[in-house]
Amino acid sequence: MNRIAVLTSGGDAPGMNAAIRAVVRTALDQGWETFGIRHGFAGLIGGDFIQLGRRDVGGIIQRGGTMLGSARCPEMKTEEGQLKALHQLRERAVDALVVIGGNGSQQGAHALSQLGFSVVGIASTIDNDLYGSEITIGVDTALNIALEAIDRLKVTASSHQRAFLIETMGRNCGYIALMTGIAGGAEAIVIPEIDTDPEVIAEDIRQAYERGKPHAIVVVAEGAKYNAEELVKYFKEHQERLGFDLRATTLGHVQRGGAPGVFDRMLATRLGAGAVEALLRGEEGVLVGLQKGEITTLSLSEVVSKEKALDVTLLDLARALAQ
Repeated sequence: MNRIAVLTSGGDAPGMNAAIRAVVRTALDQGWETFGIRHGFAGLIGGDFIQLGRRDVGGIIQRGGTMLGSARCPEMKTEEGQLKALHQLRERAVDALVVIGGNGSQQGAHALSQLGFSVVGIASTIDNDLYGSEITIGVDTALNIALEAIDRLKVTASSHQRAFLIETMGRNCGYIALMTGIAGGAEAIVIPEIDTDPEVIAEDIRQAYERGKPHAIVVVAEGAKYNAEELVKYFKEHQERLGFDLRATTLGHVQRGGAPGVFDRMLATRLGAGAVEALLRGEEGVLVGLQKGEITTLSLSEVVSKEKALDVTLLDLARALAQ
């Protein structure tokens, strides 16, 4: 092993820069040359490589987002695109590639691995829906940003005795909504994994007022059957019958833009170093993740073929705590 490259792909996540830094500096410590690829797989296919030294990754550990940039790349899903990517790596005599990203990114990593190239993935997505890691880079920071928003909205909700709806990100995974809903003391939580009728939400809010609560908070995941827009529309249409409506706040991409906290900086650093250590052991075609507090590797073929299950029994805990 003489030369490796690293890229970030898909949605940005707080801590990606810390992972880049760890990959580069631990690789340089082994005497390897390191290259960054800008704009994800699109940059790989286009040959957008830059050499990275120790100082090039200095002062980035506290920054959110990714210094290398990221982009969606539909071309990487095609055989032609994958062969172009492989050609760019071999033309520059790169021995291995480290891919920092979530599900779609690791699909691309797996495709290159299937073509015979040495690839190691690093688990990074705020959605926490990637199989092979209990928690991924960016999740903790995104959770705390969402929780702060819930806490602030609860103040206003209590002041005006209103019901507020907060929509979190997460694609088709309800992890962020579920965890922040429990931690934020929400009266109702709506996630994609469990269909929830608007009338049930209305009853939860009504019962909260009957118990003397000065507010009602509903946290809904963006991928739920009834998202924020649809719920607001439903409550407005039935306001006369229900007796109240919902005020909605969509957090959106603000959850991805924060500076990484201690946990994400440490997780990203450990996973970045773990990727280099995996390459030193001769491992390839694997994802580096966190399981039971330990840095582990799992084959990319297993990662991309399985779905990560959400512990929906936590909804029962949420309902009990909302009393």
